[in-house]
Amino acid sequence: MSAIGTLTTHHVAVNVTDLERSLAFYADVLGFEVIGRSAEGEPEREEYAFLGRDGRLVIALWQQAEGPYEPGRPGLHHLAFEAESIDHVRAAEAALTARGTTFAYEGVVAHREGAASGGIFFHDPDGTRLEISVPKGAETAPAPSTGAPACGFF
Repeated sequence: MSAIGTLTTHHVAVNVTDLERSLAFYADVLGFEVIGRSAEGEPEREEYAFLGRDGRLVIALWQQAEGPYEPGRPGLHHLAFEAESIDHVRAAEAALTARGTTFAYEGVVAHREGAASGGIFFHDPDGTRLEISVPKGAETAPAPSTGAPACGFF
């Protein structure tokens, strides 16, 4: 163990171009609760919202991006959420499809050939790559590529 101890992820912060649009996506569609946000009248580039579950911070949205997500730049590759079951992944897929969300693959896919884990891969309103998956339950789902994880090509 390192001298700094064991670290765990506390939350992830994502830059967005339009806080209200992103709140509608992350809160209304993905089901996160707004547990805090910037006060009315703060400068536009200081707008933010904290989202979580059961009062625990999971994701922060900061309105300070000036353009869409760029996958070729250093930084976030994708943000992955774990669902309770493959049925919950499919329910998320239905909700996202109804909203017109862009998907990287059609339907639930396995993380790699022969894997029990898998999920859906899609984009938020700014193009940030997102995943909702399960560690098991995707045994019959196809793998979108041979020899590499599904999330690596998205």
